[in-house]
Amino acid sequence: MRLVILVSAASVAAVAFALSGCGTGGYVDSGSQGSGRQLFLDSGCGACHTLADAGTRGTIGPNLDDAFAQARADGMTNDTFAQVVATQIKFPITETSTGAPGMPGPDGPNGTLPLCDEVEEGEFCVDDREQAVEDLAVYVAALAGTGTTPPAPEPGGPGEPGPVDGEAIFADNCATCHTLAAAGSTGTIGPNLDESRPAQELAVDRVTNGQGAMPSFEGTLSPEQIQAVAEYVATSAGG
Repeated sequence: MRLVILVSAASVAAVAFALSGCGTGGYVDSGSQGSGRQLFLDSGCGACHTLADAGTRGTIGPNLDDAFAQARADGMTNDTFAQVVATQIKFPITETSTGAPGMPGPDGPNGTLPLCDEVEEGEFCVDDREQAVEDLAVYVAALAGTGTTPPAPEPGGPGEPGPVDGEAIFADNCATCHTLAAAGSTGTIGPNLDESRPAQELAVDRVTNGQGAMPSFEGTLSPEQIQAVAEYVATSAGG
């Protein structure tokens, strides 16, 4: 699953202007920031976008903090931002002139917000797509570009490095972008790992340092976690 919000300070202004002249499928005037934050993480938004409050550093899509910080400085409001985000989720740009990955629509099993009766048990899904759009829009609108970062975790508390489980690490950090049959993932942003079958040493280098659209996970994953996910990919790919 991937959720790439194609936004910049200029496009915020353009979409805000367009909102005054055409239907957008519903005006966003409510939503839960807490639910939106969880959806942002669970749906794979962070694999593509940087957003300080969510602790994500994706580089495939625009840096949301950078885009909205300038728009805030230009006097735009959270209400306007919420309409922009909701509109781009509902009516995404699926192909770009620059060759950068586009964004699927929200509907269906391969969409960004699949309903739970559209996917296999255990896969990401939502019960109410319209509510999910509102929650995401309200969350991003309220926090993007504000300079807010999540509080530092207390020792031993949530946010500390998780178990060294390569399969689980892959599911949480890599599956949105890569195809790997063993993991049940069908991401198309990054290389198909079953076809490329990277050696463990190469996988360690790519996860640690990143390349192209892929961000570095150094500092996000511990060295032990990087070794674990690299070993999992190397031994599972093409199997």
